[in-house]
Amino acid sequence: VAYATQEILLVLTLGGLAYLHFTPWIAASVVALMAVVVLSYRQVVHAYPSGGGSYEVVSTNLGPTAGLVVAASLLVDYVMTVAVSVASGVDNIISAVPRLADHRVLMAIGFVAVLTAMNLRGVRESGRAFAAPTYLFISGVLVMVVTGLIRYALGDAPVAESAAYGVSPDPSDANLTGLALLMLVLRAFSSGCTALTGVEAISNGVPAFRKPKSRNAAETLTAMGALAIVMFVGVTALALITKVHITDDACRLTGLTGDCASYTQRTVIAQIAAAVFGGEHSVGFYVIQAATALVLILAANTAFNGFPLLASILAQHRYLPHQLHNRGDRLAFSNGILALAVVAALLLWGFKANVTSLIHLYILGVFTAFTLSQLGMVRHWNSELRTERDPAPRRRHHTARVINALGSVVTGLVLVIVLATKFTEGAWLAVLAAIVLWVMMRGIRRHYDATSAELAVADPKGELTLPSRVLGIVLVSTLHKPTLRALAYARAFRPDRLEALTVSVDRDEAAALLRRWEEYGIDVPLKIIDSPYREVTRPVVEYVRSSRRESPRGIVAVFIPEYVVGHWW
Repeated sequence: VAYATQEILLVLTLGGLAYLHFTPWIAASVVALMAVVVLSYRQVVHAYPSGGGSYEVVSTNLGPTAGLVVAASLLVDYVMTVAVSVASGVDNIISAVPRLADHRVLMAIGFVAVLTAMNLRGVRESGRAFAAPTYLFISGVLVMVVTGLIRYALGDAPVAESAAYGVSPDPSDANLTGLALLMLVLRAFSSGCTALTGVEAISNGVPAFRKPKSRNAAETLTAMGALAIVMFVGVTALALITKVHITDDACRLTGLTGDCASYTQRTVIAQIAAAVFGGEHSVGFYVIQAATALVLILAANTAFNGFPLLASILAQHRYLPHQLHNRGDRLAFSNGILALAVVAALLLWGFKANVTSLIHLYILGVFTAFTLSQLGMVRHWNSELRTERDPAPRRRHHTARVINALGSVVTGLVLVIVLATKFTEGAWLAVLAAIVLWVMMRGIRRHYDATSAELAVADPKGELTLPSRVLGIVLVSTLHKPTLRALAYARAFRPDRLEALTVSVDRDEAAALLRRWEEYGIDVPLKIIDSPYREVTRPVVEYVRSSRRESPRGIVAVFIPEYVVGHWW
């Protein structure tokens, strides 16, 4: 909501101010889409209250391959949520304090670090910190919208600081007609669809709600959707009333005095707040900017909740490394949180925390999840209808199926629009990242399956049979106390044969070790393996394998002396 209107205006002004008259129609389309998606996801939270969200729905109903497509898309989208939300939050801070513009990237990465630290402390602590700014933002925007509309109704319409500026069209988008004009409008619509991001977060967090979980989650989803629609419509209406003129390049603003390259354009919501509340130094302006910046930065918390949870589920299903399934000391998925933070910080650094550049990579993943999850829900209701005989539940299932079928068609069309309008502008990076993730997860699953097959017990009795003989091997690098203790430890196991093994990468050192071995009178034979290429691991492994081949029914026990150095703390 905080940047959806701005993204619509940024695209439309590529063709000049004349194209801003498409804004109400685009906003109405976004509102209709949001209503359909919210209604569709209400069915998801009722049917799948376990919290698996789109991944669980698609995997269960469309199979693991489609489920991995959704998982890869959502992982990419979670990263983009952090990057875009934080970058937009920094934009709003700079709108209030323009002299911070040179520190944009450093501020963005710093906020990611703060969010990471807060989430590593645990969900309960971070939840308390995130509630107040959210309430402040909602109430602040609603007060701003009501105040602005009242002033407009009384004939005292607020005027934005950029209203006096004209906009010179981008040369490639000037005088558009026909298909080219349609593509510009569709680009603006796809950018405005960023207002829908976060809708799927409720379906992932159903277990966190109080009982009855599904009903409370559905009511929260409806309330969230209604608030988002009201605020989005209000901000868009005020942007048109106050005549906000914003471009992707300040040098396309006509009538601007001074150096356009160093001019910092304020965000749409900042210009509206300044116009409604009486200027850039008013209390209302600073309250709105502070609340907007905070809520945008903290909006990334949905990704800090969703990404580690989804990564944990994928790790549990053996599609990602098992380390991502482990919780840290504060019961948070620490590895997933850190992975998300690192990738998001790299994106912010690579794109210089520029929202316009980052937005092209955004929303592709979430609309992929929207579309496939709705298709999965249609199949779910088909399965329910095949077994349900009671007329009342059947009517509910029929209604739910119609809703999800409509949702799949609508979100599928939007997905096609996003691909068509955003692909060459940067969305191809998101597509490539999702494909790489999908291939990687398939590879990890194959690796874990192969390992499981290798470790599977085919004949329990055979595996429990005592070995015919035991060969003990103590690895030796130098003769010191850990080596002697390892030899004593190996003797305590009473192997049939015990020998020491060293790899010679330096003949003089090997000869010195052999002399000391004989001086100490150690009655364990020392075997020396030459390694002309200075490898250590491979010669040892080959020696153990050759010993195993000599006695297939025996076992080889390898003892590795290790000295753990103590820390000063």
